[in-house]
Amino acid sequence: MADAALFIGWGEIVRGRETEAAETFNATMGYWARLAEEGVIESFEPVFLEPHGGDLQGFFFLRGDAEALAALRVSTEFQTTIIGVGLIVDNVGVVGASTGARLQNLMGSYTEQIAAFA
Repeated sequence: MADAALFIGWGEIVRGRETEAAETFNATMGYWARLAEEGVIESFEPVFLEPHGGDLQGFFFLRGDAEALAALRVSTEFQTTIIGVGLIVDNVGVVGASTGARLQNLMGSYTEQIAAFA
């Protein structure tokens, strides 16, 4: 069961790169699907946000094992993919996240630290 995630967010499409943006999105979806098939990630979800006046336009949420996601994040193919995406859209960011049992462990540590400082 997934205990971690990668949040991969992006902003506005670079003007004049709309066609490339659609092609890059589809290619990236294929990459995530392949990683899921190979068991590198457990699942992925693409999300487009409604217009809201902010910088974040959408994101991918990749779920998996923390160690597997850490290894993926430094792989050449992943880094090349993120660099390519950054040439098509503004404000690309990759952020690690904790889920499931890992999140519960972090909350346990958090509450222990609260008690230690009380």
